[in-house]
Amino acid sequence: MKWMIYGANGYTGTLMAKHAKSLGLTPVLAGRNGEAIHRLAGELELPSVVVDLTDNQALQQALAEIDVVVHCAGPFEITAAPMIEACLATKTHYTDITGELSVFEYAHAQHQRAVDAGVVLCPGVGFDVIPTDCVAAKLKQKLADATSLTLGFDSASRMSRGTAKTSVRRLGDGGAVRQDGKIISVPLAYHTRHIDFGNGEKFAMTIPWGDVSTAYYTSGIPNIEVYIPASPKLVKKLKRLNWFRWLLRFEWMKNFLAKKIDQQPPGPSEKQLEQAITYVWGEARNDKGEVETLRIKVMNGYKLTSHGGVDVAQFILNHQPQGGYYTPSLLCGSELVEKYYVDA
Repeated sequence: MKWMIYGANGYTGTLMAKHAKSLGLTPVLAGRNGEAIHRLAGELELPSVVVDLTDNQALQQALAEIDVVVHCAGPFEITAAPMIEACLATKTHYTDITGELSVFEYAHAQHQRAVDAGVVLCPGVGFDVIPTDCVAAKLKQKLADATSLTLGFDSASRMSRGTAKTSVRRLGDGGAVRQDGKIISVPLAYHTRHIDFGNGEKFAMTIPWGDVSTAYYTSGIPNIEVYIPASPKLVKKLKRLNWFRWLLRFEWMKNFLAKKIDQQPPGPSEKQLEQAITYVWGEARNDKGEVETLRIKVMNGYKLTSHGGVDVAQFILNHQPQGGYYTPSLLCGSELVEKYYVDA
């Protein structure tokens, strides 16, 4: 059976390709940059194909004999839909490493089409959102009647260029939380609180993380927020930025900021990949005031993503689940995250 890493020449795609090779696996490396794809494929002695997502006919031809694709080429708000459409047409199982709310919601909206086609749609098979999604599932198991769920994480790792560009593209939309089962747009740094993620209490703010979408489908809990640590100074800046967010919605502004990001390193250093662990925290509450809390420590987010994409692809190949939309924990079980625990 064949599987593909699309966008294999990107920072995370390359990590994933190298990890797959280290396990003796032979994914097809794909992307639109022929020179970069063939160079990486030659280095790793893996098959390759060059195809642009905008060429639907060529994309379907490239996927015709592929059983699972791990889509790593963002920004996914632009790239996910054409890849999902091609996967539904060719009956290729779809996974990706997105953390973008709109992509999760789009994929979920294709559930019945995926069922009919016998195709798995499972976005978010990396750090976005395996650890937090599995924490959500475990908390639901602990507190079955929970009505609110708060998740968060703390990482010292540098962002990759791709992650930074995606974050910039969404700044103009502000934040997001789920209230009474519905995702609502809110200002940047909408809520703040002090949280012990596992390494001491820190001031934290809400972010529009993927779990605002996915944790609801995993747990059914109707009220969800996600937090990361932030300095009071940053929170003040973001609150002021809310007055000018409309500027950040212009494509020319997004492109200007993306060019600035291109001047940064491609992603975390080798040292960070090995040493910058991530603290993940979750808290569930019910209407009686009962609370369940869970804290875990996992590997660096990009390293986890490179492993998670491979692991979920292999799970699909080995288990051949029924078609439809899945979150990582619904597909593989909440114990999936335990593969990425670290001691520190």
